[in-house]
Amino acid sequence: MTLADAKYQYLLRMGDNALILGHRLSEWCGHGPILEQDIAMTNIALDQVGQARSLLQYAAQLEGKGRTEDDLAYKRDVMEYRNVLLVEQPNEDFAYTIVRQFLFDAFNFLLHKSFVNSKDEHLKAIAEKSLKEITYHLRYSSEWMIRLGDGTAESHQKIQTALDDLFIYTGELLTPDAVDQTIFEAGIGPDLTTLQPAYQAKIDEILQQATLQKPEVKYMQSGGKDGRMHTEYLGYILAELQFVQRAYPNMEW
Repeated sequence: MTLADAKYQYLLRMGDNALILGHRLSEWCGHGPILEQDIAMTNIALDQVGQARSLLQYAAQLEGKGRTEDDLAYKRDVMEYRNVLLVEQPNEDFAYTIVRQFLFDAFNFLLHKSFVNSKDEHLKAIAEKSLKEITYHLRYSSEWMIRLGDGTAESHQKIQTALDDLFIYTGELLTPDAVDQTIFEAGIGPDLTTLQPAYQAKIDEILQQATLQKPEVKYMQSGGKDGRMHTEYLGYILAELQFVQRAYPNMEW
């Protein structure tokens, strides 16, 4: 694998994570449990889509085939996406949304924080700008983990159920592959194995405050970030996300 190929795939992974998670959160717009949280989740969704645009724009530039960030977002099929399986999981209820967000935010914060030493100045600049938003995202999801976990018996039960169901998707976040290794060796991104202790420490810290039990998982789901597999949920997301572009190709607003 060449460095150019690895950089392109790496940017797709980050961009797709942000795009798909942003779309998932946008589904809460107008449907939040209370107005304040409706607005908060919509704003986080906008942050994610903005980050996706920057990352996919850079990926398209590196690809050198004349495509734009819009082409990458709207004109790829399911198996061409490189997001982790966690971010495509359905909202189900507010508890599932918060758990999914927290498990991803804890990873995303550490990842972007590590880019401070990246040799890729463009990616470093994107990360520095995004880190301010991601820091808030992590604080938001962490606080709600604690509120729901250490709240009523019903809220505790719902968020524990969501945690039990979604924890199986966290292994993919910090399991390095050939792309991650190439990026690390080039000094562009971190060695994911070095982020694992900090990630687990953050998870343990918040779960303890939330009086939640960390699930014991013997097997982790994977396959999203290397394009081997996606859940059926991604197909439904793309059917909605890409409808206008597919129905009216090359339409200009």
